[in-house]
Amino acid sequence: MSAERLLQRVMAAHGGHERWRRARALRVDVRCGGAALTARFQRNAYHRYRAVLDTRRPRVRFTPFKGHHGVFTPERVWIETDQGAVVQARAHPRHFFPSWRRHIYWDALDVLYFGGYAMWNYLCTPFLWYSENIQLAEGDPWQAAGETWQTLMVRFPADWPTHCPEQIFYIDDRGYIRRHDYTARVIGPYTRAVHTCDDHRTFDGLVFPTRRRVYPRRRDNRSLPFPTLIWIDIDHIEVIDD
Repeated sequence: MSAERLLQRVMAAHGGHERWRRARALRVDVRCGGAALTARFQRNAYHRYRAVLDTRRPRVRFTPFKGHHGVFTPERVWIETDQGAVVQARAHPRHFFPSWRRHIYWDALDVLYFGGYAMWNYLCTPFLWYSENIQLAEGDPWQAAGETWQTLMVRFPADWPTHCPEQIFYIDDRGYIRRHDYTARVIGPYTRAVHTCDDHRTFDGLVFPTRRRVYPRRRDNRSLPFPTLIWIDIDHIEVIDD
């Protein structure tokens, strides 16, 4: 199966590109945690929240976030009050991650950037694959739990706000994305991850996995059973159309 045919199959399984084009935002009720956040002293940063994602550009607003609202864009992150007053802000947040301090401790704006770009990518996949300059190639099939999953290699532009430029997605017989491999570079070059996607549900005509778990990835491409680096449970999604 070619990459183009596989792309079409995945799009159809997740609701179709035409349905996605009518959506301008997603309102998502989420619970999240995991060892990766605990290790950076941000265990409860995303314990329970609502995220509003712009489907046409990388922008996410989290409520509550540190007692206020957190807003992510690739160029700037900030925390604001109900009235819109900015409490904290940081321009070009990704530029700061190579510092030694961030290998030990994240502040509120660090975890806001991480959560913002991660959730925007997760919830907008697979539809963002139609974006300009994203390259797709079919990979080798993968055996999992008695099934054969097709793989899609996705290369993002160097300036794309995501975990790393090269990522792999695993697709089952229904066309659902079941696994996602990447290296979370803002955490460290050693953070090779297997991100499982399960419990797919339909919300307003679009399909999303509602149970996500992230585990360390071994050199043989299998996942370790623990620790759970990140867990994400989605309770509800509202698709907001034009």
